[in-house]
Amino acid sequence: MIDMIWVEAHQGLLLSLAGASVLMFIGSLIALPFLLARIPEDYFVDPHRHSARLKSLHPVVYVSLRLFKNLVGWVLVLAGILMLVLPGQGILTIIMGLVLSDFPGKYALERRLASKQRVLDGINWIRRRSGHPPLVPPQI
Repeated sequence: MIDMIWVEAHQGLLLSLAGASVLMFIGSLIALPFLLARIPEDYFVDPHRHSARLKSLHPVVYVSLRLFKNLVGWVLVLAGILMLVLPGQGILTIIMGLVLSDFPGKYALERRLASKQRVLDGINWIRRRSGHPPLVPPQI
């Protein structure tokens, strides 16, 4: 009885959460193939990982892009965690968020995750469907 009173009192909140869940699900279905296709084939084996292109930009643009990239990355990580219990591609969304984010130990964590055959197969399946070659698996 008490639970129904709480539900009735918070219908707006529950509808907002349901709407956010649907939007995250649709957003992940649209964004993940695009983001996965943009990863260079040698991303998990190249320790420099193509950062020179960004560093050649004006310092204000460089810092702004890094901040934006990290913000998007952490939003994807949080959305992926939510998608573990809500509809969506939770694990792949978390991985994409980690790829976009910068933090100590990132390279080792990415390589460990990508070395899991099921994870790499899922990423490469999406890349194949979008017409991109598979990622080179990391050697751990």
